[in-house]
Amino acid sequence: MTHPVLVEVLRGDVVESRHRGSVLVVDSDGKQVFVRGDADAAIFPRSAVKAIQALPLFETGAVDRFGLSEAEIALTVSSHSGEMLHAQTAASILQKAGQTAACLECGAHWPMGEAATRDLAATGGKPSALHNNCSGKHAGFICVACHLDTDPKNYVKADHEVQKRITRALAEMTGAALGDDVCGTDGCSIPTYAVPLHGLATAFARIGTGHGLDSGRAKAFARMRKAAAAHPFMVAGTGRFDTEAMTLLGDKLFCKTGAEGVYCASLPEQGLGIALKCDDGNGRGAQVMMAALIQKFLPMSDNQQQAFTPLLAPVLKNWNGITVGSLRPVGF
Repeated sequence: MTHPVLVEVLRGDVVESRHRGSVLVVDSDGKQVFVRGDADAAIFPRSAVKAIQALPLFETGAVDRFGLSEAEIALTVSSHSGEMLHAQTAASILQKAGQTAACLECGAHWPMGEAATRDLAATGGKPSALHNNCSGKHAGFICVACHLDTDPKNYVKADHEVQKRITRALAEMTGAALGDDVCGTDGCSIPTYAVPLHGLATAFARIGTGHGLDSGRAKAFARMRKAAAAHPFMVAGTGRFDTEAMTLLGDKLFCKTGAEGVYCASLPEQGLGIALKCDDGNGRGAQVMMAALIQKFLPMSDNQQQAFTPLLAPVLKNWNGITVGSLRPVGF
């Protein structure tokens, strides 16, 4: 089906571009509360499901054995900008497990944060796997392997015990059948599976409420949400949507970006889960879609609403700093 236009890009007062997509909001029983587009469409959630991928860290007991701090827990569910504190924290997680960055199999890239890249280059530094936006998640994977007395080598492979546990957790949380026919390889080299939007939204409703989960799993997600609320910088970074939104709204929101225009979120007090996909894979479009849904379902004070507006209707400026347009949600 052709998905509806959900975001318009204005130049002056004229619509210049449009972003189509599908969005879904459900309660923790999976009942649809709001939908635009195809709720049954299968998408690769990519990094949006890092909280689910972190479950083995908690369910094996590795998180407590290695004494991970709240900030370190927040990094394990992050897509961070590669700023100095992010890289240092990833190294700290590995050190607690008796490992080094040499064990990371996510690959190296320059920091996602432009300022962090400039700072690293200015000192003559080179990017390492610690700067990879997934290094916190991968450090958590290595902790799980070490705790299980399993060789961390090749932990990114589908047949490694760590990935088997992650795949099982994702299937249980989303209710999706995760076979080879829906499997791809993520940017950080681990398996990624196409999952129906409905399964993702339901999973995030349960991440926020614990409804339908055993007590251990519910407590694990509560710890992740608490860590993210306490350390939103670790989940993304300077100026990033996730960090800005969770800094403003605290434990009322847990949101997580994924590559190619994917976003998921939990609204714990409302008992709602959100999943969405911007068809063209554009991050700016996905962010405005998510902001529109947060505004629609999460009550805010006047001050919060004012602070939230730049996320809901981002202003576009040219290289001279002149305002030339904006983005706006439609159909919400």
